[in-house]
Amino acid sequence: MRNEFMEAMDFRHACKLFDTDKKISDEDIRYILEAGRKSPSSFGTEPWKFLVITNDALKNEITSVCYDQVQIATSSHLVIILASIEDVKIESGIPEKRLARWGKPQEELDFYMNFYKGHLAEMLKDDEKRYNFASLQTYLASGNMLTAAAFIGVDSCPIGGFDGDAIAKILDIDTSKQQVSLVIPFGYRINAQSKQVRLDFDEVVEFIDAKDNNVPH
Repeated sequence: MRNEFMEAMDFRHACKLFDTDKKISDEDIRYILEAGRKSPSSFGTEPWKFLVITNDALKNEITSVCYDQVQIATSSHLVIILASIEDVKIESGIPEKRLARWGKPQEELDFYMNFYKGHLAEMLKDDEKRYNFASLQTYLASGNMLTAAAFIGVDSCPIGGFDGDAIAKILDIDTSKQQVSLVIPFGYRINAQSKQVRLDFDEVVEFIDAKDNNVPH
C-alpha cells in the first residue's frame, strides 16, 4: 500500500490540458468527492461544499473568468469548492449542531462550544476572517481529493487564479454564506506528464529532538 500511495503522488501533476473524449465514470468521481467529504477540519466544522459541473457551456463561461485557463473548459468534471462562511459562525448554531453529532454529554458539548468561542473569537470576528478560516479547511479536503484522483488514475489541476465574485454570479451563489475557495478540473491527460520537480527531502524536513535542545534558530 505504501508503494501504491507513493505511485499516486508521483502520478499527480498539474494537468494543463485534458482529453475531451474521455469522461470520468460516476463511480470514480464519487470516489474522489468522498475523499473530500471524509477529510478532517478544525472542530469538525466541515465548512465546505463541492459543486460538480459537467455542462460544457457552463465550464466555458467559468473559464472566461479564470484567466481563460483551458484545463477548465477541457475537463471531464469541474469541481468548485466553496468555503462556507455561515457554517463557522457561532450565532448560526451550526458549529454546535455539528459538535453535537459526537454524542457527548451536554456538559462536554458546552465545554467544546465555550472553547470554540474563545479560541476562535479573533479568527471569526468578520466575514473576511471567517472566509480565511473556512478556506484553510477546504484545502485539506482538496489535497485528499487530488491524491484520491491520482490513486485511481484521474488527472487534476488545482486552480487558485479566478474571479470568485464572477463565478459566484454565474452559479448564483450567496456570497454572504459561501465563497469560492478553489477551482479543480478533473479529467484525463492528453499530453505526457511533465517532470516532477521538488526540493530534496533534507531541504524541507528537519528532525528535532527537544531533549537535546536541537532547536533551529
